[in-house]
Amino acid sequence: MPVTLPRLAGLAYLGIIALGLGAEVGLRMPVTTAADPAAALADALKSWRLAIGADIVMATLDVALALMLFRLFRPLGPDLALSALVLRLVQMAVIAAHLPLLVSAITATDPMPLIDRHGAGYDLGLWFFGLNALAMSVLLARAGAGWLAGLIGAAGVVYLTGSLTRFVAPEINALIQPAYLIPVVAELSFALWLLISARARTLAA
Repeated sequence: MPVTLPRLAGLAYLGIIALGLGAEVGLRMPVTTAADPAAALADALKSWRLAIGADIVMATLDVALALMLFRLFRPLGPDLALSALVLRLVQMAVIAAHLPLLVSAITATDPMPLIDRHGAGYDLGLWFFGLNALAMSVLLARAGAGWLAGLIGAAGVVYLTGSLTRFVAPEINALIQPAYLIPVVAELSFALWLLISARARTLAA
């Protein structure tokens, strides 16, 4: 297995983080937080479509990353690595399936119901990503990256808690939002670990 595989995985991971945050925070949030979302969307139509394009590229990179992580971590637990692969692919399939709602929002008189449905679909996908994170936490611990295993495991708990409360306890979901900083730090750390860690290169040797 070429030692460049962890670096490619790390670059893909950084791309996913940049595209995901850029699309949601940089491009969509000005519309979703506006007093008149329909007018804001009409004024920012190019940015809105660009965000959808970023999501499509992100989904593509996520599929590639899922396969690369499976190849890297399979020696540490084939069944667990396969479970992580499947869960990550399910997550992205659910998220991608809800992207057409953002396209339909462009021509809607009131785009917010469609945008909210997309948000719910995104959180549903993150439930499976939370399970993926728990599986990856075990694999990272077996790889000798205990500190990173702890971070990724904590991120998984945040994703699972956030997704569950979105559907069964929405009144407390807002209280959990600040905790999403943990997954940002954890996933960025994972990406950098893949890029520069000697342990990651050992996995690929």
